[in-house]
Amino acid sequence: MTAGIVNVLKPPGMTSHDVVGCLRRVYGLKKVGHAGTLDPGAAGVLPVFLGPATRLIEFAADADKAYRVELTFGYATDSGDDSGNVIATRAGFVPPGTGAIAAVLASFLGDSEQIPPMHSAIKVGGRKLYALARAGIEVERRPRPVTIAAIDLLRAADPVILFDVSCSKGTYIRSLCADIGDRLDCPAVMTFLVRTRVGDFTLATARTLEEIAAAPAAALLPVDHAVRHLERVVLADGDAARFTHGQKIPLGDLAGDRPLAVYGRDGTLLGIARRAAAAPLLEPVKVLAP
Repeated sequence: MTAGIVNVLKPPGMTSHDVVGCLRRVYGLKKVGHAGTLDPGAAGVLPVFLGPATRLIEFAADADKAYRVELTFGYATDSGDDSGNVIATRAGFVPPGTGAIAAVLASFLGDSEQIPPMHSAIKVGGRKLYALARAGIEVERRPRPVTIAAIDLLRAADPVILFDVSCSKGTYIRSLCADIGDRLDCPAVMTFLVRTRVGDFTLATARTLEEIAAAPAAALLPVDHAVRHLERVVLADGDAARFTHGQKIPLGDLAGDRPLAVYGRDGTLLGIARRAAAAPLLEPVKVLAP
């Protein structure tokens, strides 16, 4: 079975599920999934996993992400982007200078909490928020922890600004744009979004669907590309064999319970492990190689 990852340049106008459907046809596979949903109107990096590689989707989805964002001041919508219904306007708003805008952006750096938008796939009471929103139902959402690692103003031309942001998983850029507007005392919406990075998957190496269809084999990345952002552990042959049979391996210099990418001496990704809770042992989480 084909196994690997394709770094897709998703075009605006397609859902992430549409992209998965395209790659199922290209590679003749049913077992295909993506890491990190992109809104239909957004473009950019969408890692798509084929065959056994789908077992690693969660580790790519957990990776930090980067975006280029266009924000427009002067109105707000119920969806947080320009596809929604306008719910607030403010005419005659004059944004402050670039220095003041950059300072407001910088105020979002670090750890904080963010309220997810109603137009999101989070479930409340077993129903996705966007389904509730389409039915005209708004529910209370719990704030979620997010981290903004970097945020840089690129251009400001009234009423639009362009900025780059690097952030943790689960960060909603539409909500960030609305929050930026709140701090500048003006409604604001996200009017375009390009995802430039998911972990080690970058925009520079992403391929269009047309390029992938023309050369499917050339577009495949190795399975371990999804976990290159994880700390790496290399096991000797005996320990590697025990690990692939689900056994815990003594390894006393680990700290914390972060996931670790486990390799054999030949460079084969064997699986994912964590430190066992009660002892200094390497505990298999996912075993990939026999």
